[in-house]
Amino acid sequence: MRLDKYLKVSRLIKRRTVANEACDNARVSVNGRQAKASYDVKVGDVIELQFGARTVRVEVLQVADNVRKDDAAAMYREV
Repeated sequence: MRLDKYLKVSRLIKRRTVANEACDNARVSVNGRQAKASYDVKVGDVIELQFGARTVRVEVLQVADNVRKDDAAAMYREV
């Protein structure tokens, strides 16, 4: 699954266009490297998001196309 879609489906970022812009502006890195929106997310990847002064690191536990709002938090674990 594409990185921008994963960020949206997992509810880490609200909209896919915002996730795409975050990737374009180098605010998202995967496994320590800057990642493009087209990066293929796999289980075990560590995604780091920068929101201003705040940084969020999560480990991918599950990749699924459709997830209910209640189950979205089970797709990742904060590191």
